[in-house]
Amino acid sequence: MSQVLVLPQRRRVRREKSCWVLLCGLCVSAVKTSCRWAAIAILGAVAALAQPQRLEITLEKQDAKGWRAVDPRLVLDPGDRVRFRARASFAGHLYVMNQSTSGQYSLLFPAEDTGRENRIEADREFVIPATEGWFRIGGPPGHEIVWWLVSPVAFEGGEPPPPRLKRKTPAMTPRCDQTILRARGACVDSSAGPQAAAEPARVPENLAKITGAASHELVFMRQKDAAVVSSPGGLAGPAIFEFRVAHR
Repeated sequence: MSQVLVLPQRRRVRREKSCWVLLCGLCVSAVKTSCRWAAIAILGAVAALAQPQRLEITLEKQDAKGWRAVDPRLVLDPGDRVRFRARASFAGHLYVMNQSTSGQYSLLFPAEDTGRENRIEADREFVIPATEGWFRIGGPPGHEIVWWLVSPVAFEGGEPPPPRLKRKTPAMTPRCDQTILRARGACVDSSAGPQAAAEPARVPENLAKITGAASHELVFMRQKDAAVVSSPGGLAGPAIFEFRVAHR
């Protein structure tokens, strides 16, 4: 909780009807009737910048009753249909890429079949795919690495080009954590879900070349079935992280 220091007002001066507000080295002059509102507006802007920026991501799975949120660490089955539902506390642009367990790299979003508009608005929920489609789980068992790239501004020339080199994801057989959701009978792999990007040697070359893209300053949390990625100091440039989707 922040504190606001209110300075005592000086006595009126007959020929002087203006006041001064000093905020972060910026001196603002205004008449009495508007000075208070100017100070409130500036304080509000500074407080907004000081707030951590958050991106909430929910993994949804389709069943007979429709779409439902699932634990992001849930081990999925071949043929499962999934999608992502997200909400950001800030405006920017989003790019989502997938590196499959077979080594295939693909751009998930933006794309013709998933939606071309990749600008995200503050506090507005969106779904990926942005169309009525879904992503179908397939390929060898392991972890699909879904790369999320968030940027305050759009990249010149559009989305990042695909990498020249084809590489497989690290061989990681999903393992059921017996201490999680045992009562519900669900298989949950504690190594799945969102996390900091892997060491630079494993990041696709096209993403590793993006200037300033890093995830070392991101904080990863859980909020019920949603995963929360937070940037305490705000995004000064592009940020990248991975969302591991485990499947049999």
